[in-house]
Amino acid sequence: MSIAPDRTVVLGHRFATEVPEIALRWQAEAAPDPRLLVLNESLALELGLDASWLRSPDGIGLLVGTALPADAEPVAQGYAGHQFGGWVPRLGDGRALLLGELDVDGSPRDLHLKGSGRTPFARGGDGLAAIGPMLREYLVSEAMHALGIPTTRSLSVVGTGRTVQRETELDGAVLARVAASHLRVGSFQYVAAAGELEVLRRLADHAISRHYPAAAEADNPYLALLDSVIAAQAGLIAQWMLAGFVHGVMNTDNMTISGETIDYGPCAFMDAFDPKTVFSSIDSWGRYAYGNQPAIAAWNLTRLAEALLGLIDDDQERAIELVTASLQQFPGRYSAAWTAGMRRKLGLSDEVGDAEVQQLSEELLELLEPEQADYTSFFRRLAAGAVEPPFEAWATRWRGMGPDVEAMQRVNPVYIPRNHLVEEALSAATAGDMEPFERLLRVITSPYDERPGFERYAEPAPDDFGRCFQTFCGT
Repeated sequence: MSIAPDRTVVLGHRFATEVPEIALRWQAEAAPDPRLLVLNESLALELGLDASWLRSPDGIGLLVGTALPADAEPVAQGYAGHQFGGWVPRLGDGRALLLGELDVDGSPRDLHLKGSGRTPFARGGDGLAAIGPMLREYLVSEAMHALGIPTTRSLSVVGTGRTVQRETELDGAVLARVAASHLRVGSFQYVAAAGELEVLRRLADHAISRHYPAAAEADNPYLALLDSVIAAQAGLIAQWMLAGFVHGVMNTDNMTISGETIDYGPCAFMDAFDPKTVFSSIDSWGRYAYGNQPAIAAWNLTRLAEALLGLIDDDQERAIELVTASLQQFPGRYSAAWTAGMRRKLGLSDEVGDAEVQQLSEELLELLEPEQADYTSFFRRLAAGAVEPPFEAWATRWRGMGPDVEAMQRVNPVYIPRNHLVEEALSAATAGDMEPFERLLRVITSPYDERPGFERYAEPAPDDFGRCFQTFCGT
């Protein structure tokens, strides 16, 4: 499907219709001087949107939420959440807006804005966003997509012409992103905490219909929903760990029901391997450190299970028994996904047993940490036969297992959004020069193919970049 410039974009409002209790009708604030900074033309094509029209004034109006189809029903979504372990009963889209759903081959895809202005969920915030953080989300989410990791996608970043006050005055921007949905663990917590069982049932039915239709045929559909989310998140977190990705703010309102990565605030990819790696400026205790991510995911899923108890069985003790059994599946599912991923990263065939792969992988990580080895480049160098002395005994055992080094090159990236390169690109972009951003974007969206002239994009951070690098949420 292709939408010509003179046709109206169709935005469905299934979420707002089916669960109106957590869908607050709202409008985006006007952008004084909108200017398109980056447009994801390949994603636009996938969504059935005409890229040339999106570059027009009307198209840019759609991308900032001020020029919508007449029957659109933009809403701010309500949700709760545990933020750094502390319960917050009312969060919601404080600076975001769900414009509606695009139909893509019969499946709805949310079109959602960040930085579009204050909503009643803003809790004193200004509802705005600056260019740097929105370009960061665009860059990292598209890198994750290129790596095959489930994620929300970025469609555009538009400068608004408005000043945003943070520590200093910054230029404002709106990000348009796309997702299978924006349902979160916090969405279920929000409704469950209000004691609205029938609303919770409709929300769960909406999630099942949208993401896990097979669960509707199960003997206990809501338990099957929980099982499905557990499986999706176990696979997702394993992929984060395999890629060296640190989300940075794994609050329950930032964990999707679909199993997509969402909300790229203080996120980053690890350079030197260290399970204690933390990038978020507000994570002073390391709750969301790289090595803690699987355990935090299990903790978040337990909060989802608690929210679903009333749907799973009328007898609370029986419901607790059932969800406990479901939650106990997470460690095994995660371990299986991680071990399978390490098998691919190390180029090992199915003839090598899972226990051997897991032991070999864990021993490797124990060697990487004290050597402060660069996590990403280590596996590419290993495939090329470059092994430093501290790893030689381990590598001898690995070679004895008959690794396929060509297969390793297909799954171990050359290029990731390295932190020093991201900062360099964002600094230039906020000063008006988008060329470094566009060049870095081209590199990281083709992550596996080594190309001449891009050597610096595969190198670890220079020594003067420092080990105290921090990222910020942008609010």
